[in-house]
This record gives sequence, C-alpha cells and structure tokens, in this order.
Amino acid sequence: MHIPDGFISPKVYIPAYVVTAGLWAYGFKKLKDVLDERTLPFVAVMTAFSFVISLFTVPLPGGTSGHAVGVGLLSVAFGYWVAFVSLSVVFFLQAVLFGDGGITTFPINAFSMGFVGGVVAHYSYRLFGKINDRFGLFVAGWLSVVVASLVVAVILGIQPVIAHTPEGKPLFFPFGIEITLPAVVVPHLIVGIVEGIMTVIGIQVYRRLKVEG
Repeated sequence: MHIPDGFISPKVYIPAYVVTAGLWAYGFKKLKDVLDERTLPFVAVMTAFSFVISLFTVPLPGGTSGHAVGVGLLSVAFGYWVAFVSLSVVFFLQAVLFGDGGITTFPINAFSMGFVGGVVAHYSYRLFGKINDRFGLFVAGWLSVVVASLVVAVILGIQPVIAHTPEGKPLFFPFGIEITLPAVVVPHLIVGIVEGIMTVIGIQVYRRLKVEG
C-alpha cells in the first residue's frame, strides 16, 4: 500500500504535508498522555513488529503494494494517536532506508495507513467489541487495512483528473478511480484478514504480558 515517488502530483502531496504536519504535532503532544515507563517498552516492541511485517509486501497492479501494517494492534492497545505517530516513524525509515514508499508521498502513506487506519481500528473495536471481544479485534484490524486502502485508491485515482497536459495526458499516475478502486481495495480485503488475525493474537498476548508484568 506504500505509494512510491512520482505517482502523486505536488497539488496533492504539498497540502498533504501541511495537513499531516499538524496531525504529527498534535500526535506527539498526545504521546505524553500514554507513554510512561510501563507502556513505552510495549509501544517500542509493537512498532518494531510493524516495521518488520510491513516490509513483506506483495506488488499490486498500478504501482502500489499490499502488506499487513500492525495499525489495529497499536491503535487498540494504545489509541490511534500512538498508532499514527509510531507508524509514521516506521514509514519514514522504510522510505529512507529501503526505498519502500516515497519521500514526497510519505505524508499520504502516514495519513492513510497510520491516521485513518488507526481511527478506524479504534472506533470499530469500541463498536464491535461490545458484541464480542475477539470479533471486535478482528474487525478492527480488517477494517483498518481496507479503509486505508480505499483512501489510497481514491488519492491515486484522482491524479489523472487534477494533473494532466492540455491534451488530457496524465502527468503522474495514469489510471482513474474506476481502475484503482478494484485494483487496490479488492486485494486488501484479503490482506485485512491477516491484519485482523494478527490484531486478535497480538492484543491477547499484550494483555497477558501486561498482567504478568
């Protein structure tokens, strides 16, 4: 799901940097409400886990990729602000060290997977967890990836409309929403299952270690 450099118009990624910078600033302030000597090691371990699993990507049509993220795990355990900031660090390091995702597209990747995915995971667990805890955890993980992929698909799909030559030739990403929606979202319906299972198992392990610690 990482969008590489060269696919997004400056008309999109420059405003994305402005908006996401504001979210980062607020997110770092929110970390003070969550992080302490007890929670910090768990956040660090889960962030490192997200870093590793999101490196294992499956190429998708149109230049994106599919992979588990770990956003459901971080968001349910510590809240979506922690998930957003943690995954932003992950995506930045992956872009700089491995070229996985771009620098110009970094705020879009962080916003879609970290912020949107985190918010979706947090509130879907609060809703569906009332029915059944494990079901709520699974839905939180699954929806976090699916909705994030929807955001990515829309951002990619609008590029031919907002950035093209006078003759109508796309200057950046060449495919419209009618292609990006099925190409990006449909595979992530499957990827989301992996994310959901991982969220269930991860949260159960975290709760057990938290009690024992």
